[in-house]
Amino acid sequence: MSYLGKDIRLSRLLNDKSGHLLAITVDHSISRGIFENLMPIDDVIAKIVAGKPDSLTMHKGIAQNCFAPFAGKTSLILKASSFSPYQPTMDTQTADVEEAVRLGADAVSMGLILGGEFQPQQVYALGKLTKEAERWGMPVVAHIYPKGEFIPTDKRTSYENLRYCVRLGAELGVDVIKTSYSGSAETFAKVVEACPTRVVAAGGDNFADPKAFLQQTRDLMDAGAAGVTYGRGVWEYKDPTRMVMALNCIVNDDGTVEDAMTVLNG
Repeated sequence: MSYLGKDIRLSRLLNDKSGHLLAITVDHSISRGIFENLMPIDDVIAKIVAGKPDSLTMHKGIAQNCFAPFAGKTSLILKASSFSPYQPTMDTQTADVEEAVRLGADAVSMGLILGGEFQPQQVYALGKLTKEAERWGMPVVAHIYPKGEFIPTDKRTSYENLRYCVRLGAELGVDVIKTSYSGSAETFAKVVEACPTRVVAAGGDNFADPKAFLQQTRDLMDAGAAGVTYGRGVWEYKDPTRMVMALNCIVNDDGTVEDAMTVLNG
């Protein structure tokens, strides 16, 4: 069954040309503490939007206070949960679908940390959110990672665990599922294969070398990813606008790493 409201919002969320998603997240301060590179947040958002991402992900207070000047220039994804530095394996709901509608968002987003003590509560919350979102015609994005305390650190990017994450999201009705990168195009293709809806990848910690970061992005797209949802790799780069433009070159224009590096270097 097709719902017009959801179709309209998805059309605004995804890139007109490619159908992919280049989303930039600025939702980190609750979960990880204060980042100097996210201050002042108005200026950071302006630099990101200048590169023309498909969407920005943020919490409701930042959207309420900072997003209005950028309305119509990019889509808004309302982040509706967060973990914290004190309970890093428990994402707690902080907003709902009605708030996303009021703020003009084109999607609502929830995080889950699987493989830990708090998995049941988070899965229950996601199931409730997707039900509510369907009633409002609101797409759902879920950030799902196998980082619970029951999973060894060296297994948290294994394709087997990532496959479980994306399939769980699909089983619960999520429209776009964000998870970690498995480390190679070959293994990430197995992650994508396990999921009948859109899979996008987080940036992770591989952004100290811009070329390696762009190569990761190219590998993800070659593996069949529907796009990327990056944060620190963009706004911790010396020129966030140029980094978004370079990522656009790969995600939405199907460019090579060399093409993207040319854009990055101006």
